[in-house]
Amino acid sequence: MLEIAVIEDPATAEVSLDPIRARILRELVQPASATQLAVRVGLPRQKVNYHLKALEKHGLVELVEERRKGNVNERILQAAAASYLISPSALAPVSPDPGRFSNHFSAFWLLALAARMVQEMGKLIAGAAAARQKLATFAVDGEVTFRTAADRAAFAEELGVAVTRLVDKYHDDGAPRGRRHRLVVALHPELKTTNQSPSGKEQDNE
Repeated sequence: MLEIAVIEDPATAEVSLDPIRARILRELVQPASATQLAVRVGLPRQKVNYHLKALEKHGLVELVEERRKGNVNERILQAAAASYLISPSALAPVSPDPGRFSNHFSAFWLLALAARMVQEMGKLIAGAAAARQKLATFAVDGEVTFRTAADRAAFAEELGVAVTRLVDKYHDDGAPRGRRHRLVVALHPELKTTNQSPSGKEQDNE
């Protein structure tokens, strides 16, 4: 089972977005039969089988084993991945293209870069899994609180200079066996969390 599977096919994306099938995928992180699933999701076994066939047809669930139970064979299935992510390639005609424009301070360009990363990483993970090779990646995720907007701008400028310096130091376009790597650095505000007030209204937490 993969940790995350990236869905690129539009038909597969459509199948996965059905609420009942999404619930079944969540339940199938652990192997189960249609009978066991029917109890968990509160649906007739025949209805669960119908959804399982659609999920299996599109490679979202896999057969783990078959057990003889009385006069029938009980099929044990498991989700192909613990989590799923739909690639922008599933909406290829309207997926964002970061090559159309470049603006370091544009939230839309940042989103386009993130979409490209999902699309490329999905293909790379699938290729590495097929070749049974480890994929070399690196990521940093952290938080920083700025006192002022000026501090944030200064940080962004220094970060850009530091990254450019590192790229200049290690980039070798003439390396005969060199492998090109994609480098994306992002900085964006953190989402505010909300709590329900006694009146039922949401309140922002800074």
